[in-house]
Amino acid sequence: MLSVQKFTFNPIQENTYVLYAENGDCCIIDPGCYFEEERNELRRFIESKKLRPVYLLNTHCHLDHVFGNKFVSETWRLPLYLHETEKMVLSFAPKSAEMYGLPFDNYEGEMKQLNPGDVIKIGTGKLRVLFTPGHSPGSVSFYNGNDDYVISGDVLFSGSIGRTDLPGGSFEVLKQSIKTELYTLPDITIVYPGHGGGTSIGYEKKNNPFVRED
Repeated sequence: MLSVQKFTFNPIQENTYVLYAENGDCCIIDPGCYFEEERNELRRFIESKKLRPVYLLNTHCHLDHVFGNKFVSETWRLPLYLHETEKMVLSFAPKSAEMYGLPFDNYEGEMKQLNPGDVIKIGTGKLRVLFTPGHSPGSVSFYNGNDDYVISGDVLFSGSIGRTDLPGGSFEVLKQSIKTELYTLPDITIVYPGHGGGTSIGYEKKNNPFVRED
C-alpha cells in the first residue's frame, strides 16, 4: 500500500504529494514548496514518519510544480524524473516565475526520463506512468492500481480540466489524454489533482462539463 499525504504550497496553491510505503520508502511528486516554512513543513513530515525519499517526480514542469525541485534533490540527494519533452518547460520556469514576482533557483541536476508504461516501485507499491499531454507537452500521471488512485497533475480536476492556453498546450490533445488514459481507469479510482480537492474517475466521466464520456 502507498499512503498519500497532500500539501498545498506557494501562492498559486499547488498540491504537492508524498506517497509512502510501509517500509518507509517514499516519493515526492511536484514539490511546490516556495517559502522556507513550506520546505520545513515537508521536511518535518518526512522526518517525523521516518521516511526515506527514493524518487523525485514531476507530472509536468510549470513553475508552481517545480519550485521545490532543487530543495528536495539537494536534501535527499535525488535526481529528477520527468518526461523528456518537459525539459524545455522546466528551463523556462524561472522566466515565467519572474512574471509572477516569484523568483527561484531552478533545478539543474541530473534528469532521468519517464516513459509511458514505466513502473515505479516504492516499497511494495507500484506507480504506472500514463502519458497525458495537453496541459503541457509532456504531462504524465501516476496510477496506483492496487490502491485505486491516480496523481493527475494539472490534467484533470474536480469539475474541470487543465488550462490549454500556455505554450505547448492543446485542448484537443488534453481531451484525448483524459478519454484514453484516465477515463479508461476504473470508476472507483480516486483522482488527486495538482490543485484543489480530489474527485473520482466515475464522477468526472458523468459530470465534468469539459470532457464527458460519450
